[in-house]
Amino acid sequence: MTRVKRGNVARKRRKKVLEMTQGFRGSSSTLFRTSNQQNMKALRYSYRDRNKKKREFRSIWIARMNAAVRMHGMSYSKFIHGLKKSNMFLNRKMLAQLAIRDQEAFQQLLQSFVF
Repeated sequence: MTRVKRGNVARKRRKKVLEMTQGFRGSSSTLFRTSNQQNMKALRYSYRDRNKKKREFRSIWIARMNAAVRMHGMSYSKFIHGLKKSNMFLNRKMLAQLAIRDQEAFQQLLQSFVF
């Protein structure tokens, strides 16, 4: 079998992983094997949480709207039903922003649609 000289390939690969794990605690940022494992785990978490983030924001917007709508004596589900019925196509993010920042406009929105 012939000899394979790797040159600086292995060092570059290890250096790349160690640079990605800078700031990790303990040996996870200094030793290659543990930092490689922690890096793979971190990449898995970041992939998973990119989708989780979208779910969490949507639930926050719904909770904010629910609180704002209940102050006016209505439930969230009836509010969304009324919006759909009156063909108002505002997404939950914009509705939550209205509920927080411009309460007068949100109140007019509540009064505008018919059940």
